Amino acid sequence: MLDAYVIEREQLQGLVDALAVEGYQVIGPAMERGAIVYAPVTRVEELPAGYIDEQAGGHYRLRKDSAGEGGERALFRYAVGPHSWKRLLFPARQLLWRAERDSDSFRIEAAQDAAAKYAFLGVRGCELAAIRIQDRVFDNGDYADRGYNAKREQAFLVAVNCTRAGGTCFCSSMGSGPQSDGGYDLVLTELLKGDAHRFLVRAGTARGREILGRVEHQEARVEDIEAADRAVAQAAASMEYPMPDDAGAILKRNPEHPRWQTVAERCLTCANCTMVCPTCFCSTVEDTTSLDGNQAERWRSWDSCFTVDFSFVHGGSIRQQGAARYRQWITHKLAYWQDQFDSSGCTGCGRCITWCPVGIDIREEVAAIQASERMQSGGE
Repeated sequence: MLDAYVIEREQLQGLVDALAVEGYQVIGPAMERGAIVYAPVTRVEELPAGYIDEQAGGHYRLRKDSAGEGGERALFRYAVGPHSWKRLLFPARQLLWRAERDSDSFRIEAAQDAAAKYAFLGVRGCELAAIRIQDRVFDNGDYADRGYNAKREQAFLVAVNCTRAGGTCFCSSMGSGPQSDGGYDLVLTELLKGDAHRFLVRAGTARGREILGRVEHQEARVEDIEAADRAVAQAAASMEYPMPDDAGAILKRNPEHPRWQTVAERCLTCANCTMVCPTCFCSTVEDTTSLDGNQAERWRSWDSCFTVDFSFVHGGSIRQQGAARYRQWITHKLAYWQDQFDSSGCTGCGRCITWCPVGIDIREEVAAIQASERMQSGGE
């Protein structure tokens, strides 16, 4: 018993239909304004078939796959775009409460946040790791976020093992991909050979097995599993620029390194990196009042450690300079996150590199500090 199955390309619609019958709103990859985003999906034909992405520092383009080997029919050969799944579990803007008064009373009502029943189609290994990180942030005992947890509990995750890496991917060096490592209900690996187009599928949960049972499928052959393993291994091998080992320790040892000022000369402190990051969770609150003073609302919105006001205390901002803000972000992500959550805050998705307007690469910044340490110690 190999505990692996195969569904043909024509049978993939059955998976989407089975999820819809169970009341899930299926969210999957779609092409919008020249980028892969996440949007409602009802038909497999809506997926951006045959597209791959070109990614580099400050560069993102979609183009048709011309490499052959069935790439023109592939549904999941691109990596990740600007969207992450946190925008559905942890919305960028959310009403917390509303207050209203009249001549006789004053009342406050908590926002009724109906937990949508989502099925995420096409979750990559780096994104599964990011969701697990956010789970630890928002499901933390006495201070748990009820809205997040309600959405998360209902979410059905269909993961996809990557068979092609994007130009800024480095998940293999972060231990989060390209193979999906648990946390999914179902996981697919796309297989293309000649005219054949199939998906190796495994279930990770009881409800995953239940949904799979409603989809036409076949037992996987040994050659199917071997082909899937080879495709994922090739994706891992193509990631030539890893995150340096012991990145957290390197950054902790160098809080005053001159490299911080060097990167600050390029950094626009625009916060793009934190907005596209699938693990960043900082937020702020905003109170609004109607002109007549009878209604008020409190909203929670995403915030960023790159904004001056983020570290504002009595007397001003603690981190007024861009160098301090960049150091805070990368050091928290790669070093102090370990102290808080026993894991890195980076999953190697590469979004912060791709969507940085000036192409700052966090791997390069860590490597530059590491190289200067070696020079000082007389090493190679």
